[in-house]
Amino acid sequence: MPVHLGSSETHCLAPFPVPCMHRSHAPVHIRHIQDELKTHSTTMTASKQSTASAPAAVPEDYAQMLNAWLGNLNRVMNPSLWVSPSSNGLAPANGASHAPADKGSDGASAGLAGFPFDAASPFAAFASQTLPNLFAGAYPGINLAGLKTGLLPGAATANGVLPEVKIAPEKLQQLQADYASDCAALMQKALAPIQNFDISALGLTDKRFTSEAWREKPANSFAAAWYLLNTRYLGALADALDADGKTRDRIRFAVDQWAAAAAPSNFLALNPDAQKTMIETQGESLRLGIQNLLNDLTQGRITQTDEAGFVVGENLANTEGTVVYQNELIQLIQYKPLAATVFEQPLLIVPPCINKYYILDLTPENSLMRYALEAGHQVFIISWRNPDASLAGKGWDDYVDEGVLQAIEVVKTISGRKQLNTLGFCVGGTLLATALAVLAARGEHPAASMTLLTSMLDFSDTGIIDVFIDEAQVESREQAIGGKGDKPPGLMRGSEFNSTFAFLRPNDLVWNYVVDNYLKGRTPPAFDLLFWNSDSTNLPGPMVSWYLRHTYLENSLCKPGALTVCGEPVDLGLVDVPTFIYGSREDHIVPWKTAYESTRLLNGPLRFVLGASGHIAGVINPPSKNKRSYWSAAELPESAEAWLAQATEQRGSWWPEWATWLEQHGGKRIKARSKPGHAKYPALEPAPGSYVKQRA
Repeated sequence: MPVHLGSSETHCLAPFPVPCMHRSHAPVHIRHIQDELKTHSTTMTASKQSTASAPAAVPEDYAQMLNAWLGNLNRVMNPSLWVSPSSNGLAPANGASHAPADKGSDGASAGLAGFPFDAASPFAAFASQTLPNLFAGAYPGINLAGLKTGLLPGAATANGVLPEVKIAPEKLQQLQADYASDCAALMQKALAPIQNFDISALGLTDKRFTSEAWREKPANSFAAAWYLLNTRYLGALADALDADGKTRDRIRFAVDQWAAAAAPSNFLALNPDAQKTMIETQGESLRLGIQNLLNDLTQGRITQTDEAGFVVGENLANTEGTVVYQNELIQLIQYKPLAATVFEQPLLIVPPCINKYYILDLTPENSLMRYALEAGHQVFIISWRNPDASLAGKGWDDYVDEGVLQAIEVVKTISGRKQLNTLGFCVGGTLLATALAVLAARGEHPAASMTLLTSMLDFSDTGIIDVFIDEAQVESREQAIGGKGDKPPGLMRGSEFNSTFAFLRPNDLVWNYVVDNYLKGRTPPAFDLLFWNSDSTNLPGPMVSWYLRHTYLENSLCKPGALTVCGEPVDLGLVDVPTFIYGSREDHIVPWKTAYESTRLLNGPLRFVLGASGHIAGVINPPSKNKRSYWSAAELPESAEAWLAQATEQRGSWWPEWATWLEQHGGKRIKARSKPGHAKYPALEPAPGSYVKQRA
């Protein structure tokens, strides 16, 4: 669940060698990088043979592919080779001949007129180059080699036929006319005399192209403007398609992925910032970038932060507490009170099981846990286990029963109270509401209140994630890891979750790091939130399959009696407790209007608050930072839009408003207990416990 996060003259990069020096002051050729790749691969292999804990060697098929890619890059950098395909050794893409390109009526190439890239395009070799499945270990079932033919997630129907799409002729004609007009206007600006060139007229406000290096030379500015123009019209074309909503969303998603990947900023040959860094460092940035790439390939994910700066239990998740219960799925942590007197009703927090609980306890100044403790609450939290193969058969019922229901019973016993306040975050909120509905069906009502943070109960609008969900996709998961048929259940790997969520915002969470880490050879700065984001967890296949089918696909959880969990029919309307519901306005995982829909499903006094920012940053917004804002209103009209229209915006954090609300349900103040646990549930180990330290 991801979060967010220049001038010497740039030399021409053709022909290679790169104008940079090693200590010997000899020019650095592509072959030197290839030699380093070979050395790295050999070293990694030897290391693997010498120690079982060393990372895996760079895959041989990747080493071959990268060597071929570097060779092609060397040719692309040499314009003298562009015009003669027979002399540069470039093979035509897909076996095509190098026949002349079609000509327009004026005799110019119908392709990129004025550029040396027509039939003899030096980039043709890249189009025909196949990609090995680089991350097979990290992303099982995802074949990156098939990206060119499988870009649309789940686009095919059950019989493998793509849905029919078309576009109204009048829409297409208008788009063509607008595009031609904007192209002509851009070309007119580009052809203006250099002394009259106005960079501001290009409107380069995209943060990828705002540095001085992109503005120094008109050619760089024009390349960025040309890219932005084309991506804008590709998006408009996708939006104009006459198709069902899901198909149109999937096409737009695919277009956005391609557009993000094709940005000139992502390529050394086209990125003046990266070229400048390479020249200033005498090629060291290129060497470090290749090293960063190789390191990321061995770990199966892009590095987003300097992970060496964090240790769970030392400078993260270091609020003092004790593990007082554990089973196969959870450890329950009881925190040491930070006030002399505490509210008699304890607070149980159910975090998401997709990532680790310490998103709520990053550092003391960002810790919602510590904030609640300082306000006088007795705080308990579930720490979910990172499942291995021995837990691959666990399902949704197990997470409700052995997780939430068991934690409720332990907290009641330790506190000596019949009721407790509860809080669920993301899917933790879905699990919590389900558990309370199960208890309500049994005539039990242990919750004095419930807080839901960016949680979905009605899945009718799941935002961009919906592009991945259909019957074929869910059936595929059930067959592969859900234990359906003759195949045993398996695990949904945490790296798959990370990859999916990252590509929901590819410019911020993928290509930003490709540019900085690989093209510029930088090490990303230490950032606690991104460290947590990379510390993913696996999930049992049956649990994931149940969740996908009954919520995202069929949206059955919000229908009274449609589902049976732990032997009880689920009716969320039976959850009759005071409930505080929070949504984040820019959340791309739980759209805020979907979070608002929970007000129609639950009974009891309800309060809805909307925070600024996204899924994580909106929640983790401590008052001490005095950042962002939130909206609140006394009334809860039928629609989310109507609620927002009458809501009042207030500066700062929403935490104090929640704390004031929760205080009303805390009961009287009592003296804080000095010892954790209970005779039945003695202290097991200090917080943060051992489960949170298990890596996926």
